[in-house]
Formats: sequence, C-alpha cells, structure tokens
Amino acid sequence: MPLPRENVWDYPRPPRLEQVPQELVIIFAGRAIAATRAGWRVLETSHPPVYYLPRDCFTCEVIASTRRRSFCEWKGSAAYWSLKTDGRTATDCAWSYPDPVPAFAAIRDHLAVYPAAMDRCTVEGEAVTPQPGGFYGGWITLNLVGPFKGEPGTSHW
Repeated sequence: MPLPRENVWDYPRPPRLEQVPQELVIIFAGRAIAATRAGWRVLETSHPPVYYLPRDCFTCEVIASTRRRSFCEWKGSAAYWSLKTDGRTATDCAWSYPDPVPAFAAIRDHLAVYPAAMDRCTVEGEAVTPQPGGFYGGWITLNLVGPFKGEPGTSHW
C-alpha cells in the first residue's frame, strides 16, 4: 500500500516524533544490516523525515563511535557512528542522541543513518532518495512534496 501524500511544509516546528509502522530496511555492503517495524521518524518543517531504528536491530560487524558531535536545538547532543560489515566501512554515517531531551526520549538507543552512505534504504519496500546537501539525513519517498531543505539555495531557510 502506498504511503499517504505529505507536504514537508505541513510538518511542524518544533519537530514532531512519531512511530513508524512500515518496515525500514538498510542495505550496506550488499546485505541487510538493519530491518525493523519498530522505528521512529522526526518530522520538521521543510525536511523529509529522518528515521531512527533501534540499535539492537543492526547486524553490522562493528558499530563504532567516532569523534564527531553536533547539537540539535530540539533533540540535544548527537554522537556519530561508523558502520563496518563485510570489509566495508562507512565513517560518520549514523548518529544518535544518547541523552535526548524528554520530548525525544523514545529515540534513545536508536540510530539514524545517512541514506547516501548506504547501498540502499527502504520504507515498506520503496527505495528512498537521500535528502540533498550532505548535512541532513532525511529519507525522501515518492509520497513527499517539497522543496526540501538542503537543496541549492535553501541555506537561508
């Protein structure tokens, strides 16, 4: 069943956190390294959703913390992770909020992954397009209407 049409400009600010009933799958090094129906997504004005998967659904050989850090005014301090499996490593390709603010407590022990760093990420079998720009990690599905933050000329939004 196709996802319902959503305009990212209708998403709230501050962002909203919601559970995801659809299957989320991440393919890296030619195999599924994560799959769940227990994910969450963050919806923020002008951004495609960012999906958070439970850390325990990842089957990578290595999930290693890195030195990279960032701060989100809504969720708190983020830590970054590298994933390694089958001889391939994607550095700083995932992030988490080890101690999120109370409104986002549900994503503690979850990882978000940049889809551009993976072979493929899917929502209920549909391959996603990475959010443009490299900084943001949104997953664009066919049901979403933009324009999206991260496209050329959007840095002032």
